[in-house]
Amino acid sequence: MTPPEGDPDPVRATLVAILQQLNRAESINEGRTRDQSLELNEVERLLDDFWAVHREQVKIPLALGLLVRNGLVEAKLDDPPASGARRAQYRITAEGKAFLVEALQKTDRIS
Repeated sequence: MTPPEGDPDPVRATLVAILQQLNRAESINEGRTRDQSLELNEVERLLDDFWAVHREQVKIPLALGLLVRNGLVEAKLDDPPASGARRAQYRITAEGKAFLVEALQKTDRIS
């Protein structure tokens, strides 16, 4: 993916891209609560070719942490599998959806 016109903020663009993916997961899997969230590795895979991530300007775990700290995404620890490792499931919040709508309305183009 190439960056939009101008000199966009890579952090903000990545935050919006993460919210888009989480919103998409929720919409596609409506009614299946567990499937409405994504794990870190899934978010990283989905955004692997996103321009700011591809250029190593933004790290997905740090961006997700920022979204969680600001209440735009919630993280829930998954029940531990047989291996004992616990993984977080990330899901967009109502505040995250409002931020996403506002961010997309301010751009001429949805990336």
